[in-house]
Amino acid sequence: MRISRADWDELVAHACDDAPNECCGYLWMQDGLVQGVKRAVNARHSPYGYELDADSQLEVWKLEEEAGFQVGTYHSHPKSSAEPSQTDINLATWPSWLYVIVGLGGEPVVRVWRIADGRVEEEELDVLDG
Repeated sequence: MRISRADWDELVAHACDDAPNECCGYLWMQDGLVQGVKRAVNARHSPYGYELDADSQLEVWKLEEEAGFQVGTYHSHPKSSAEPSQTDINLATWPSWLYVIVGLGGEPVVRVWRIADGRVEEEELDVLDG
């Protein structure tokens, strides 16, 4: 996945803005390049988990099914690393989606994961400056 510095900064800003709760949102890509990111409401309002609000879930589905984008969701770990928790793995029900995690357990870190059938694989992330 390739992402502009501005979109990367937006992911981190959202995570910081919603701390101590987890933030969440979604992004869409074409040929691996992020075309946009959008904040969503964490329906759980919790520091221990996230759930995209229903309107955002519908929008992600439309971006993938109707517009043909590759899609992903993002969420934050306000006090830990950017690695999927067991809860994240259990809730990853869309194998075609990418799962982006912003870790705030030190300096902000953004990592990308593919999660399918309990298997977790990290994807490469390139941040494009300029």
